[in-house]
Amino acid sequence: MAGCRKKPNVSGGKDVVLLHQLDRGVFTPSISPFPLKLETYLRMANIPYENDFKDPMGPKGKTPWMTLNGEDFSDSQLCLELLASKFGKDFSSHLTEAERAIGRAFQIMAEEHLYWVVVLWRWVYTKGKTLWAIQMNFPAALRYVMPIVVRKMKGQASAQGMGRHSQEEVIEMGMKDLRAMSAYLGIKPYFMGDTPTEMDCAMFGMLAMIVWCMPGSPFEQHMKGEFINLKDFCERMKDQFWPDWNQCLLPPRV
Repeated sequence: MAGCRKKPNVSGGKDVVLLHQLDRGVFTPSISPFPLKLETYLRMANIPYENDFKDPMGPKGKTPWMTLNGEDFSDSQLCLELLASKFGKDFSSHLTEAERAIGRAFQIMAEEHLYWVVVLWRWVYTKGKTLWAIQMNFPAALRYVMPIVVRKMKGQASAQGMGRHSQEEVIEMGMKDLRAMSAYLGIKPYFMGDTPTEMDCAMFGMLAMIVWCMPGSPFEQHMKGEFINLKDFCERMKDQFWPDWNQCLLPPRV
């Protein structure tokens, strides 16, 4: 486990992952679901890694990305699968093909559908005004170009399709996703049963955004009521894989 110290943009040694990602958040170690997903997996798999917060955007213009033994790799899922193969860490080997398919379907729901609900709330419906509540280190100049960024994010959401719907329709779609996730999780400690799998890292990354990083959203109260098992799942993942969670925030908490 790397802890929460910032590291220079250099390799930490043979088979040590250099994880490039956004700086720490106020309530979560990352305000993006994908760095949180990959760093949680590294902790789950006990793969040695160091953090680099200075160069968060990778060759594909995405975060996170990683450097391993002098090679650069992009996309959180591709990085995770490469690490699983290289280090022989398969936490889903006990699952049937049908169970793997179900897990993949829920992960795609989270990362390719619910994700855009988060994007629209964070960047379009609130016009980016909540960002400074969850991340302290945005450059001051961002406030002046925020309208341009909002238009860009709105355009991306429209191209994806979600942004073509009304705010009410999008919120309802998000509720339906969360309702489906809550129903499938049920009383299980993890989505696929009694032990966490790679899919739980992805679900944690996305659900953590809704639990801790969407202040004032319509989902906030539901996560404490109808979807309390999803919030409990996030707390469970945090307790198991992030014992230093408070020290991985910015500013750190005692």
